[in-house]
Amino acid sequence: MGLQRKQIISSALSKHLSLSPEAPSGDLGEYDIKSLYLNILKSSGKRSPSKESEEVMKWISFAEIFPIDSPTCFDALSGLNKDLALNSVLLGNGLTPSEADIIVFSVIHSSVIGLSHLEREKLVHVMRWMDYIQNKVDFGKLFEKVLLEKGAFELQGIKGDAKSEIDTNAKKTVENTKNKEKSEADLSMKKSDVGNKSTGKKESAQEKKKPSETEAGEKDKELSVSLLNIQVGLIRKAWKHPSADSLLVEEIDIGDAKLRQVVSGLAKFYSPDDLTNRRVVLITNVKPGKLRDVMSEGLVLCASNEDHTIVEPLLPPEGAKVGERVSFLGIDGKPEDVLNPKKKQLEKITPNLFSDDKGVATFKGIPFMTSGGPCTSSIPKASIK
Repeated sequence: MGLQRKQIISSALSKHLSLSPEAPSGDLGEYDIKSLYLNILKSSGKRSPSKESEEVMKWISFAEIFPIDSPTCFDALSGLNKDLALNSVLLGNGLTPSEADIIVFSVIHSSVIGLSHLEREKLVHVMRWMDYIQNKVDFGKLFEKVLLEKGAFELQGIKGDAKSEIDTNAKKTVENTKNKEKSEADLSMKKSDVGNKSTGKKESAQEKKKPSETEAGEKDKELSVSLLNIQVGLIRKAWKHPSADSLLVEEIDIGDAKLRQVVSGLAKFYSPDDLTNRRVVLITNVKPGKLRDVMSEGLVLCASNEDHTIVEPLLPPEGAKVGERVSFLGIDGKPEDVLNPKKKQLEKITPNLFSDDKGVATFKGIPFMTSGGPCTSSIPKASIK
């Protein structure tokens, strides 16, 4: 993390907590965002409730890996936008912005300032939240003002008869538009009737339309990473596949009473001893099946370079708990009980899994997140499958 970013976070938190800008002791280069936050919090004499502190740490992890000046920056902001669609602020009741709000605001500010008008229109919740924070907290001259289009609020300040007249005119405009659209639709329908030789053809066309809409909805659903049940695991034991030199068999602990057996194509890159007691990330809702007569009940996710000469399992952080599900900021949804191989769900999702330029594992730029932070790889810009 750059020194300038840490200086901005330090100054913003200090202003928020009414401390002097020099609150953190020592060289800022020695701190990451977490230690910087804890040092400033200690200087203020404030203590966060344990539950709130856990939530702050979640957003600190987001801030640590936020990809400034990266093509994936907009993807990360889109994830934040989805999260803010259901919440007015990141943490708390919104009456007083939390430290999490201040930290994330400080980190993403420079990226939001550089967004185009079209990009800002796609991030309405982020822009609304940015405007709230910058007007709620006195940052002085620390941040350039984020200017928002206020078109949606132009009626503010208009009172009485003037507002009623505007509302009435607006309703008339909507009604006229609806009537016009209805007339055009009726005309279009008549033309369609003339073009069709029989009523049967019309019904057939309508019947064809409905399945296509359903299929489009299913396609969108299948592309969501939330369909995958991705969990943190610990390999307790590994051995060579009895009838395939390229395969290894692992027994993986995911917090259940029974260890899960998984077959992986890692024999070319690792020995069984290399994998024993190694923490991994795996998909646990793939359909169980035999690989060369040995049952496999999962898929260990691995990163690989472009020519697949280097392959390694993704690495969850030390603080992640065995068995916990990997989450993606702004993406909610329940995973499938078992993925359907006929729908090719996995094949449609994995092209969007890759590590960023820092080695952080992502789905469309949104990090694989655990309670201990993001999952990573030593291979930057790698494909993951």
